[in-house]
Amino acid sequence: MRMTPGERRLAQRLEEKLESDYLLWYDVPVGKKQLHPDFIVLYPSRGLFILEVKDWKLNTIQSINPSTVTLLTEDGIKEVKHPLQQARDYALAVNKMLEKDPALVQQEGNYQGKLVIPYGYGVVFTNITRKDFEQSELPTVFESHLVICKDEMLPSTDAGEFQQRLWDLSAYQFGKTLTSSQIDRIRWHLFPGVRINTKFESDTAATEEESSQLQIPDILKIMDLQQEQLARSLGDGHRVIHGVAGSGKTMILAYRCQHLAQVSNKPILVLCFNVSLAAKLRQVVQEDPNKISRIKVRHFHG
Repeated sequence: MRMTPGERRLAQRLEEKLESDYLLWYDVPVGKKQLHPDFIVLYPSRGLFILEVKDWKLNTIQSINPSTVTLLTEDGIKEVKHPLQQARDYALAVNKMLEKDPALVQQEGNYQGKLVIPYGYGVVFTNITRKDFEQSELPTVFESHLVICKDEMLPSTDAGEFQQRLWDLSAYQFGKTLTSSQIDRIRWHLFPGVRINTKFESDTAATEEESSQLQIPDILKIMDLQQEQLARSLGDGHRVIHGVAGSGKTMILAYRCQHLAQVSNKPILVLCFNVSLAAKLRQVVQEDPNKISRIKVRHFHG
């Protein structure tokens, strides 16, 4: 996927300045509505953060109000949604989605019924310094603590200061560090593509209608982080996936064909060795009638 120069720089800073227990996703569709925040940052002991990244320069911003921004671009004048409003909408949608899971809400105390961790949102201006931001008209429509500026994400920026900027995007500090099970539940809700379909192992999975009513299984089946990273980073061209029995090779194949069906209109052929595996894979992709017409699953001898 193609990143803007500013998004690439922010990705580098996030990788350099954050500790290994942070989880990061860039431009990954969220939930059934396929929301597309630029970055999602999950820190198990601090919260969930949504970041919108803008490579704007002050002289390209023609006008701005709480809802929209008018920009001077190479293609002329363009009106876009206010990025802070956009980030807020994404954050609220994510929070609403996760709060429907009883295992992810607080059962007692001042925040009873609320998500087990705080959530926050903000905008990253990769070409505007803090001084220029403060001296412009932007603070009238951007809350200062919800903005990270160019000079606050440099290679020389102190890691602690960078992390504090991130944490300041949330007005709350509560809850305990997420368990690995809770992290998996969050990933299960946010990214349906990494779920291991129960139909792959049995015929008792929830129907699409039941799923929409959020009948969440007690034990969630989901790719582990290494499998998810592999599935998302396959890229174009040929790849060889190898591993011991039960390591998830077939699951990666199922993810791959469904991903290709989302991003391309070309027909997709999946080939495997035996009839029973072909039938199981076919059952997985049949759940989405929009994709099944383009995905054909066969065994080699068929």
